[in-house]
Amino acid sequence: MEFLSEYASFLAKTLTLVVAIVVVLVAVAATRGRGRRASGQLQVQKLNDFYKDLRERLEQSVLSKEQLKATRKAEAKAAKQDKKAPPGKQRVFVLDFDGDIKASATDNLRHEVTALLSMAKAEDEVVLRLESGGGMVHSYGLASSQLVRIRDAGIPLTVCVDKVAASGGYMMACIGQKILSAPFAILGSIGVVAQLPNVHRLLKKHEIDFEVLTAGEYKRTLTVFGENTEKGREKFQEDLETTHELFKGFVARYRPQLDIDAIATGEVWLGMAAQERLLVDELKTSDQYLAERAAEAELFHLHFAQKKSLQERVGLAASMALDRFVLTWLSRLNQQRFW
Repeated sequence: MEFLSEYASFLAKTLTLVVAIVVVLVAVAATRGRGRRASGQLQVQKLNDFYKDLRERLEQSVLSKEQLKATRKAEAKAAKQDKKAPPGKQRVFVLDFDGDIKASATDNLRHEVTALLSMAKAEDEVVLRLESGGGMVHSYGLASSQLVRIRDAGIPLTVCVDKVAASGGYMMACIGQKILSAPFAILGSIGVVAQLPNVHRLLKKHEIDFEVLTAGEYKRTLTVFGENTEKGREKFQEDLETTHELFKGFVARYRPQLDIDAIATGEVWLGMAAQERLLVDELKTSDQYLAERAAEAELFHLHFAQKKSLQERVGLAASMALDRFVLTWLSRLNQQRFW
C-alpha cells in the first residue's frame, strides 16, 4: 500500500510538471504569434501520377506476370515516343472550393488563382471542383470575383459540381464557360433570404427597455431587441429585392442562355432537371471528367495551405471532433427514416 501511495504521488507530480510545460509552451506560442499573420505555401500535385498509380496497383493484382511484363514494355515504348513528341501538351490546373456560410475558402482560392495566372495560357484549362450551399452575399461576391479573374485572363474555366452549388455556390459556378454536374447534385437557389428573431415583446413583458440610437434614417431597419416598424420592414424588403436583382443580373451576364426570370425564384433542382433548364451543360462527375482529361493533358492540383498557430490547431481539432459527433448523430437519425 505504501508503494502504491508513493507511486500515485509520483504520477501526480509528473502530470503537474507536464501540464505546466504545456501551459508555458502555449503562452510562448501565443506571444510569438500575436500581431503576426500566419503564412502559407502552395502545394502542387500532379494528378496524372495519382491516376497512374491507381492503375498500376490494380494491374499488379489482376494481371499475370507475363501480362504485366508485356504491359510495362508497351508503356515504356509509349513513354519513349512521348519524349520524342514536340513539347506543348495542354495543362489543366485543378482547384477545390468547399464553401461554408462565410466562404472561408476564398482566403486560399485567391492565392491559388494568383499562382496559376502567373503561368497559365489560353490553351490551358482551369477545373474547379465546387461544393457550396451559399452564404453571405459579400463573401461569395469576393469568391466569385476570383473566378472572374480567370475568365478575364482568357483561360477556359470548367466548374464541376458533385453535390451542391446553390445560392452563392451557383453565383460562383455560373462564371465557368462549362458547368458539369452529377445527376443528383443540387443547383440553383438564385434568391436572397434574411431572417432574424425579435424579442421586443418579451423584453417589454418583463419591463426591460432597449434603446437603439441611430444617425441616418435607415441606419437600422430591423433589430433583434428593439421594436420594428412597418417602414423599417419595407426598407429591409427593398434592400433584399435590390440584392436579388443584382444577383439575377450577375448570373444572366455569364449564363445568357438562361431564362433568368423563370429560374431566379429561389428554387433548387437536381442535376438532371437543372440541365433541362440550362443551369448546367453536361451530366458528369468530376472524377469522370478529370480521368478523361488525364489521358490527354497534364493535370496539376493546386492547394494553398495556411500555416496555423498552435491555438488554431487545437481549436480546429476540437471543432472537427464536435462536427463529427453532430454529423454522426444526425446521420443516424436520418437513416431511421429509411429503415
